[in-house]
Amino acid sequence: MPERENPAGTMDDVDAVTSAVLTASRLLVAVSAHSLAEVEDRVTLPQFRMLVVLSTRGATKLVTLADLLQVAPSTAMRMVDRLIAAGLAVRQTNPDNRRETLLQLTDEGLRTVEDVTARRRAEIAAIVERLSPIQRLALVEALGAFNKAGGEPPASAVDDPEPHPLGWVVDGVTAHDA
Repeated sequence: MPERENPAGTMDDVDAVTSAVLTASRLLVAVSAHSLAEVEDRVTLPQFRMLVVLSTRGATKLVTLADLLQVAPSTAMRMVDRLIAAGLAVRQTNPDNRRETLLQLTDEGLRTVEDVTARRRAEIAAIVERLSPIQRLALVEALGAFNKAGGEPPASAVDDPEPHPLGWVVDGVTAHDA
């Protein structure tokens, strides 16, 4: 990757930044996987993504859910069937259109999202606590810029429950933990 000059006149190696982000991505995936460890006998990471979307959107049609998660409707249906079998989601008839079926979390499904999110938050907080205050500030600024460049709205956008195009939810409670 080429080096670029930034506004301050110093050189920025795009490859070095890309490598650092990939390493951080591996760490975050490991934290995500570890946070799912207590429920991994019932929920995979893709299924958890579905639970998070349902927890934010509420009752949702299968086609909409598949679109939000960018999977085929048949894949979404298999995922839903597994979540229903695990007692984490239910199908219900749409009261506004009895020909439609909506998918929704059960209380246990919502608790699962909350528990996994809390574990993930605690693990990330433990890592962040090992940084100095200056490093924390730099990380907030760098990740804010990275998220903006990637089109990810801030996690504080509580009033906007729309999922990110990749299916990760933009909700102050779960977006940064999804």
